[in-house]
Amino acid sequence: MIFDAARTAALELLSPPFRSVFIKTLGLTLLALVALWFGLTSLVEWLALPWLQTLLPGIPSWAGWLGGLIAAIALAFGMALLVAPVTAVIAGLFLDDVAEVVERTGYPGDPAGRAMPALRSLVLAIKFFGVVILGNIVALLLLLVPGINIAAFFIVNGYLLGREFFEFAAMRFRPEEDARALRRRYAGTVFLSGLVIAAFLAVPLLNLLTPLFAAAMMVHLHKAVSARESGPSRTRLSLQRKRKPRPSSSSGSTMNSACPE
Repeated sequence: MIFDAARTAALELLSPPFRSVFIKTLGLTLLALVALWFGLTSLVEWLALPWLQTLLPGIPSWAGWLGGLIAAIALAFGMALLVAPVTAVIAGLFLDDVAEVVERTGYPGDPAGRAMPALRSLVLAIKFFGVVILGNIVALLLLLVPGINIAAFFIVNGYLLGREFFEFAAMRFRPEEDARALRRRYAGTVFLSGLVIAAFLAVPLLNLLTPLFAAAMMVHLHKAVSARESGPSRTRLSLQRKRKPRPSSSSGSTMNSACPE
């Protein structure tokens, strides 16, 4: 179930219906990252360099150039860490578009989900941003602990991303409390799906598409879980129908028994 959902979602990212969402998300993400780069660079030049010259007034010119190079490397490293959160915010605004495409193309006979209001979608995007930031901060702190650094990244991100994206897919069809209850009942499945998303997040460049992939995957997973949830009730209903005597047969038997030979 998990790998079927992941494979289908990965293939759908390359399909024409996803192209417009992909282009909008990628374009806005790149614009946001460029703006963020220039903003951070200007901030360093405005604050850090004058402070350094004041602290060390006799600093030679080559030392200033070296300090600028170190600052640029530090900024590049910081930007690499911000790629996933920025993408989460931008793509969070288009998650309903992704879910709608998946539901329309993959499940044309099912009722369509409800799109979230614009304000709720913005809150969810900010929430995704916070989740990714928190997950990566915890993972970075655990990098200092030998032996569990890589595992920490996958466990933290797998849990948080799996939880948030599954609840997003479920809330298109259920109230928020029901979506959370469903996620708790299938906590192991949701966590394993989150690990797949974390693996996608760990691949450079592909991590720009992580929110789109995660949203599509969790729509498929929610559909599979919903089918499993309704399976037992359908089976019980079928058995009740089989056990219930038919009124026509019963009345027919009574009439036959009442007729004289």
